[in-house]
Amino acid sequence: MTSALYPDKLRLGVNIDHVATIRNARGGDHPDPVRAAEIVAAVGGDGITAHLREDRRHIRDADLKRIQDATDLPLNLEMAATEEMLEIALRHKPHAACIVPEKREERTTEGGLDAAGQHNQLAPIVARLADAGIRVSLFIEASEQQLEAAMRLRTPVVEFHTGEYAHAEGDARARELKRIADMAALAAKNGIEPHAGHGLTYENVQPIAAIPQLAELNIGHYLVGEAVFVGLETAVRRMRELMDEAR
Repeated sequence: MTSALYPDKLRLGVNIDHVATIRNARGGDHPDPVRAAEIVAAVGGDGITAHLREDRRHIRDADLKRIQDATDLPLNLEMAATEEMLEIALRHKPHAACIVPEKREERTTEGGLDAAGQHNQLAPIVARLADAGIRVSLFIEASEQQLEAAMRLRTPVVEFHTGEYAHAEGDARARELKRIADMAALAAKNGIEPHAGHGLTYENVQPIAAIPQLAELNIGHYLVGEAVFVGLETAVRRMRELMDEAR
């Protein structure tokens, strides 16, 4: 039975950033992340995630409208909590905006947002996004402190960072899994929809996918890497199968 607490279908959002990374390596137009979005839509993906970074290392500003025009899938815009990114989000009106930490020198998003420590900076940005009808999410560590901060900010969604889980082994991985499961249950109990993502692969996705309160996983780098060998369609279909089996 479907409920807000136990959603039957776990949604798969596919992050297409690294298609754009490959494109930008040569400075041209190929491969086009819009084509990736179209493939994801064709094989039953539930959403497109794209991170417009300050340094524009992968997704470009012009990509956003092209992605929105190309498919009917909801766009989840990952963004830093800056005035520049807020203005871009308000202009494009994506379905959702996931606020993430961002450091220019990092290769990828490392760890969750310190929502507790940045409440005063985040509050007006969250409010303006919400007023524009954009569903706001915070990319946070699975901790009570960060979840309580999301509650105070009144965000309808949190996305738990699964990087520590993905890189851990043995008992450490089991502890990380329990932490994420406990926080997903607490989020749902308090009316916040929990999502998860970062570092998820065919080998480690199922224990996360089996957490009953999780409503969505966002996966990108691994799927684009697999697509090099088997094609994006096959890679997304296989991830979808594994997620469905876990439920």
